[in-house]
Amino acid sequence: MTSSRFSRTGPGARTVRALAAGAALTAVTLLAGCASADPTGGPAAKSGTAEFKPVGQKAGSQITVWTDSTRLPSVQAYQKSHPDVQMKIVTYDGGADGSTYLQSKVQLFDRTGEGWPDVVFGSPTDVTWASAPTKPGATPFAAPLDDKLVPGSTLGGFAKGSLAPCQFNGHTYCLRNDIAQVVLWYNKPLMDKWGYQPPTTWAEYEALGLKVAKEHPGYLVGSVGDTNSHESYFWSGQCPAFSLTEPDTLRVDLKDPKCTRMATLLDKLISAKAVTTQGFFSQGFAKNSGSKVLMAYGPSWYGQYLFKTAFHTPARQIAAAAPLTWPGETTASTGNVGGGVWMVSSHSTNLKASTDLVTWLTTSDENQAKAPTYPAYAPAAKAWLANPANNSYFAEDVSGPFQQAADEVWTGWSNTRFSDATSWSSVVLPALTGGKTLTATLPAWQKAIGDQAKANGYQVTDR
Repeated sequence: MTSSRFSRTGPGARTVRALAAGAALTAVTLLAGCASADPTGGPAAKSGTAEFKPVGQKAGSQITVWTDSTRLPSVQAYQKSHPDVQMKIVTYDGGADGSTYLQSKVQLFDRTGEGWPDVVFGSPTDVTWASAPTKPGATPFAAPLDDKLVPGSTLGGFAKGSLAPCQFNGHTYCLRNDIAQVVLWYNKPLMDKWGYQPPTTWAEYEALGLKVAKEHPGYLVGSVGDTNSHESYFWSGQCPAFSLTEPDTLRVDLKDPKCTRMATLLDKLISAKAVTTQGFFSQGFAKNSGSKVLMAYGPSWYGQYLFKTAFHTPARQIAAAAPLTWPGETTASTGNVGGGVWMVSSHSTNLKASTDLVTWLTTSDENQAKAPTYPAYAPAAKAWLANPANNSYFAEDVSGPFQQAADEVWTGWSNTRFSDATSWSSVVLPALTGGKTLTATLPAWQKAIGDQAKANGYQVTDR
């Protein structure tokens, strides 16, 4: 095995460090934000993708693997347990914080006709270009894994909808490493002490938040101040802020009742000071207010990386409940705040070894049981939950809520060629800290999303 390292620095990397607020850095660097892919196909659908024809294969040839630093130990563990596989391992940013390093390098390799890595870890945003041909009839960078590479039985084992970011033009171009399904977190000893029951509906959540504000001023039931807060609330609320209706047509309709109802609910709780506009990961929050978080609607990694690592909440206090429902719903929809993917290059001369690696990384109990975040592959997720390191910190077993939420992530929040965090961070968060309501800010947020979508080649509609 050989290894090398390159990195990217700049505003994107600094943004991640600021969001992580020191102690929580690990949580954010291992989370690549993601959404669902266009169910009708990606950008390649219009230009047409040639039938996948593998390049000449060389059994036993060395494979080059690009991974982020968080997943590096897993790749090294595979190498150790498979000494017959020759590997060159390169660490890079893994697409974190919207990095375009991988795309730029692949474009260079396309021009020179050499240099492509065999396996890469990246974000779902990377799949939007990696699954599309650089020109009509060309082969995309990512190989279609469902085309005689990964068995259908394996693909069928992933959590419902979790492979949606990988699916374009009728094929599956990546395997999902992890997901970050949104659940309701709460401090069980405090809830018990005050006689509160965890809410099961959004109406109950609102009512309890207002009650907490009145009976226990200073305690919080949520935050909208982080760069990914909209994924916890508006994605969970089925707001069509990022909904692809065609491969290159994005529906952005923040006037939709499913958007306005969430904005109205949050405005009431913000006004009552039960939901803060200061980010959980903002400077000083953990020290000043971390112990006052009674509830938090957020991703599955909040338990370990927000409450335990950032807030230093003692063990056996934090519990998780299932996602909340709206009136008339029997099944909840929830959001997703993170999760990366593994892709195999269509240029690989050793597809067998490359595919075996990404399959092992995403589906094996040996690797995933000790992974830092919740595996997307359902059988491996059971092994992850059975690992005391992932469950013993909590007041109650989180297996039920985690497994339920994993299958309830709404697939209407689409994966696009640009980050959904940019407009929220640049337009909505400054407005909230300036005293404006979410409801009043929806038009500006809509315009910002639309402008960014057009700049990335999308047609924008509000229908």
